[in-house]
Amino acid sequence: MYVVETEAQPDKFPDIPSAMWWGVATLTTVGYGDIFPITPLGKLLGGIIAFLGIGIFALPTGIPANGFAEEIRRRHEKDRICLPCPHCGGDVSSIINKT
Repeated sequence: MYVVETEAQPDKFPDIPSAMWWGVATLTTVGYGDIFPITPLGKLLGGIIAFLGIGIFALPTGIPANGFAEEIRRRHEKDRICLPCPHCGGDVSSIINKT
């Protein structure tokens, strides 16, 4: 990004660490808006980097979240009370344990 944007915005992309700051803010989907690309190639690279940020940071957070939800569901199922119906012997706990 430094190579692409430094001529158009020497005050925003004066050196590589400034371009890296923009990259970190974009990859983590924070996007402070303090630095942003204005050239067509810079905007294209910015869009690609933003999508990479979603793939690198946002989507993988669903894996542990799903694990926590599955564990909560498993513990809830374990704590269910199984009550047989006095007439047919079927499980009536789904009727009683509705929350």
